[in-house]
This record gives sequence, C-alpha cells and structure tokens, in this order.
Amino acid sequence: MRYRKSLYLLPILAIILLATGKLLAQQNSVSRRFAVIAYHHGPGEIAAAYPVEKLTHIIYSFLHLDGNCLAAGTTDSISIVQLVGLKQRNPNLKIILSLGGWGGCPTCPDVFATETGRSEFSNSVKELMIKYNVDGIDLDWEYPALGSIPGYRHYPEDKQNFTMLIRSLRKALGDGYEVSFAAGGFAGYFIKSVEWTEVMPLVDRVNLMTYDYINGYSTKTGHHTPLYSTSQQKESTDYAVRFLDSLGVPLEKIVIGAAFYARTFSHVSHRNNGLYRNCKFEGFTGFRDLDEYFSRHDGFKVYWDSIAQAPYAYNPKERIFATFDDSRSVALKTNYALDKGLNGIMFWSLTGDNPQNGLIGIIYNTLNQNNGLK
Repeated sequence: MRYRKSLYLLPILAIILLATGKLLAQQNSVSRRFAVIAYHHGPGEIAAAYPVEKLTHIIYSFLHLDGNCLAAGTTDSISIVQLVGLKQRNPNLKIILSLGGWGGCPTCPDVFATETGRSEFSNSVKELMIKYNVDGIDLDWEYPALGSIPGYRHYPEDKQNFTMLIRSLRKALGDGYEVSFAAGGFAGYFIKSVEWTEVMPLVDRVNLMTYDYINGYSTKTGHHTPLYSTSQQKESTDYAVRFLDSLGVPLEKIVIGAAFYARTFSHVSHRNNGLYRNCKFEGFTGFRDLDEYFSRHDGFKVYWDSIAQAPYAYNPKERIFATFDDSRSVALKTNYALDKGLNGIMFWSLTGDNPQNGLIGIIYNTLNQNNGLK
C-alpha cells in the first residue's frame, strides 16, 4: 500500500520540483542577465561613496586614442586602479573602459578605416585589459557616418568600418572580455551608423543613450529622456527599443538609459507650463543637486506627463523649464526593461546621483520587488 501511494506521489513531486526548478532558473536568469550599469566620469575614488554593491558594471569614461592605440594617462591609471579596488566590496562588479564620448574621438573615422589601425587599437585594448585587470571595452564613438559635431570628419564607410572594428576587438579579446557600445537613441543613428545584424552577435550589449532627445541644440522644450513618445515628440526610450526590435536586434542585448541629470532652458513661455515652447538652452544640473536648484530659483512647480511617463518642471517667474528623470520615471524604466526582457538599465552618470537614498536604490528596490532578487 505504501508502495502504491508513493507511485501516486511521484508525478506530483516531479511537477513540484520541475516548477520550483523553473522558478529558480528564471530568477537566476534574470539576476545574471539584468545589468545595472553606471557610467562614471571623474576620479575613481569618488565612486567609493556610492552603493556599488547594487551595480553590475561601472564604465570608466573616457579614455582616448593616442595614435592608433587606446591610451590611459597617469590620472586615468589612478582612477582605474581605484575602481578595480571596489571589487573588494562587490566581487561580481565588472569594470569596463570606455573610448570616446561626445567630442572625444575626432580621429576615430581615420584610425578605424584601416586594418592596421583597427588591429593596433584592438591589441592595445587587450594590453590594458591585462594591465589593469578590467573586464571589457565600451565603444562610445559619437557617431559613425554622422556629422553630429561640426568640423569632425565622418565618412559613409564608417558604418562598415565599425563592424570590422568590432570583429577585430572580438578576435583580439576572445570571449573572456565584454565588448559593448554606446548607441545614439535616434532613428538616424539606427539607420546610418551600425550594421546591426553583423555587429550584435559579437557584442555583449548595446547601451542605448535614451536621453538628450532635447539638448543644447534644441530650440523648443520637451522631454530629454521620455519613456514613451507623444504627439509632439516621436523619439523616446520605447520608440528606440521598438525600432531596434524591428531591425532584428535581440531584446536581451539592449540596455536602456536613464539620465541622472536635468537639462534646463530659459526664456520659456508659460503656455502649457513651458512644455513644447521656444527656449534657450541654459545648462545641466545633477539629480543630487536638483532640489537645491529649484529652491535657489524660487517658483518651480513639478509636473508629470502621463503619456511620456516623464517629469518636468517650470518656473513662471523666471521662465525656466527643466526636464529630467526622477524616482518615479526611473522605476518605470526599470519595470519596462524587465517587462520587455531587456539586458538592463544604464545611466549617465554615477556622480549625478545622491550617494545615499538615490536613484540607484530605486533601481535596486524595483528589481527586488518584481523578481525577488537580493
């Protein structure tokens, strides 16, 4: 009789074990897959004040070219060593070196146009990986084949040369190091700058810069880092993800971006609380300093755009408009990345956050609430 009961119980136990195994596998898969990436610009020692235990990656920004090679000067070397030292607090933390940045790669089109240039660069990257015990390279070439910066050289062939650069890097680095790149979050970049089907199988992820949609060149206000498009503003985080999905880019290799800073604009009409009005770019304010900025310019009121899923603020007395991410929008972006099965979320930049009780904590708590991650 006991034998027969055990026979009946076996299928039930098998189902329970299978379900439990699947749940654990899903949780482990999410925890392995979901990246929380901080771009860090500045001295490495500053990063120690932040909750690096809640990050998966820190990308040191930026190194530049010296001839055909990636170069780290004395200041860079000190910062990199300091960042690698943070692995004592978070052994799973990966430290990535980044090339370029806005205006930081003026010779990229020429260097990467030749096999010699690509090869020498790739070998220099491998040498730095070994020298500093770091974990990968992030390419921030802004932007292949696009004349985004006045006076900078760019060629239509940049698109194909970028593919060959990625191939060269992967060959030199093998599978032991990560290769990623920062991508513009707009349609012109998606179409003209990258051969997606060629590049994506070779990289670990693409870090979408889904911010600066309204920037220093803008003549009208708007959301600089919206989650969704509006009738007045087509480009957004969701628009970028859907565009890349339509090009066949694997969702599990896409990282979306959050902005840990506000962009502010002056000479803005009070109509529509300053949203989608003529303007003059004023400057940047880190998220950690935003409350103080609002207090200094008395009269600000914060609004929420339920379509864009983004905050903004307007000061009618001084006619100043501000666009930014906050706790609510960052939590929504994190949930969006989870729901879509994306690779993760990244942000520019670490020092824009509050060291305690900041936006990093919002990302971390959102992950825990949705997936039970610890």
